Amino acid sequence: MNAKSEALPPAVSVIMPVLNEERHLREAVHAILRQEYAGEMEVVVALGPSTDRTDEIAAELVREDARVHTVPNPTGRTPAALNAAIKASRHPIVVRVDGHAALSPGYITTAVRLLEETGAMNVGGIMHAEGQSDWEHAVAAAMTSRIGVGNAAFHTGGAPQQAETVYLGVFRREALEQQGGYNEEFIRAQDWELNFRIREAGGLIWFSPELKVSYRPRPSLKALAKQYKDYGRWRHVVARYHEGSINLRYLAPPTAVCAIAAGIVAGAVLTPWGFVIPGGYLAAIVAGSVPAGKGLPLKARLQIPLALATMHMSWGWGFLTSPRSLAKRVIASRRPAVLGETQEA
Repeated sequence: MNAKSEALPPAVSVIMPVLNEERHLREAVHAILRQEYAGEMEVVVALGPSTDRTDEIAAELVREDARVHTVPNPTGRTPAALNAAIKASRHPIVVRVDGHAALSPGYITTAVRLLEETGAMNVGGIMHAEGQSDWEHAVAAAMTSRIGVGNAAFHTGGAPQQAETVYLGVFRREALEQQGGYNEEFIRAQDWELNFRIREAGGLIWFSPELKVSYRPRPSLKALAKQYKDYGRWRHVVARYHEGSINLRYLAPPTAVCAIAAGIVAGAVLTPWGFVIPGGYLAAIVAGSVPAGKGLPLKARLQIPLALATMHMSWGWGFLTSPRSLAKRVIASRRPAVLGETQEA
């Protein structure tokens, strides 16, 4: 056997931002440590100011396995946590994982192979939502259905292909260092913004359904509404930050909010025909929830329309009410893509 065949794959750093993740942190870290990866691996957990047992659980994980380390993230913000973890890590491949997500078996091995095969700077796959309670099952079904999220490949699957962005991501460290990491002004949508700079510098972002990460949905209606309001709010920031990045899929929720509000007002003030619009929307999400809920318990299936409406309306409202001042502050912090020596040449 020659030296080349005996060479180990590149060492990997797994970075994880966490805040109030006592429910899922241990499961998420164990899913990393169970990866059958032949190369060296470390896990760097960036700890925000949690108010639950997250820090205690993280300390236990550090004591149990020498590959696990922690770094502080006093701001509690995700991009700051990611940058702190990147700085504290040391290996040439960087795998991003969240504290409420679990890598599927073989994830890291597959991702490293795809980086080599495609020449990509970042690869990612499917955000496979899985619930534990009836409500979480309903949200998971909504998040993986086309009526819930449109044609987003990382939610619904699809063929391997070049992508604008991917869920989480497995990066070449050189791409992260070249671009200076995440823009910390992007409280949400920081992945899209970083991947935009990588693409602008000539790097390839690659989606593959071979990669799958289990994701735990928000456990309550209130938490889901806040999550999707923030998504909509920050997607409008992205649209103002990068003109031309918006498409019909992103405009559907705010359009639905406006149409339903107009229909309710028209129905109450002018003519009962105005209620056709909100009634039609309700009928559509009820019909769409039937195939989405296949195989779920009855209580979970009955909650899918509520999950769909919460996602749509919260996202749309967040988009419509996103302040221009927020976009101006983010635009002022704009980081132009940094070209590597090969691109500059």
